[in-house]
Amino acid sequence: MKENRSSQTDVYSMILDAIDSGVYRPGDRLVESDLAERLGVSRTPVREALQRLETQSLLARDGRSLIVASLDHNQMAELYEVRRELEGLAARLAARHASQEEITVLTEMVDADDALVNDPRALARANRRFHAQIHLASHNRFLVQQLDLVHRSMALMATTSLAAEGRGEMAQAEHKAIVAAIARRDEAAAEKALQDHISIAFKTRLKLDADQRERLA
Repeated sequence: MKENRSSQTDVYSMILDAIDSGVYRPGDRLVESDLAERLGVSRTPVREALQRLETQSLLARDGRSLIVASLDHNQMAELYEVRRELEGLAARLAARHASQEEITVLTEMVDADDALVNDPRALARANRRFHAQIHLASHNRFLVQQLDLVHRSMALMATTSLAAEGRGEMAQAEHKAIVAAIARRDEAAAEKALQDHISIAFKTRLKLDADQRERLA
């Protein structure tokens, strides 16, 4: 019996969410039969979901197997460059279009996240939620779609930059500056604040990677 389109989409979303949440990490092998059993579906929608994820470069070939892809230095730099520009545009548009209710939600969200600064994994989840809220506040569906793909690709990094010592507090201060600029309807300041936030995150990640290479040397 042929799987319906809804089933195919659900399987794709479930695997994607598992990668995004760290259940499957870069280098992990995804086996079609194991996934079908775990998700309680036939192998057909799993196969189609894996093919789709491979097309999006979220999975890579390792011989005949598929593994969760990882990013090399150049790919990471390219991803952060695109993210910086698109996130900045989202903040600019949010300053222009966000409703007062959306601004209130952003304010409450970032204030609540202060309690998570010593829990990098929880703060990373909150960080994704915060950025997604800004994307929605831009009121530009095409930008939201592109940023969703960028953020999915961020899951291919084995660690979060928020794990760096002191980064949680810094990121929270940066988030508050972004929200303040959006609330003032200052488009240029909102764009710059978010672009600076992404640049600092990139520099932090570069330092983390350098430290890891030194430990392994």
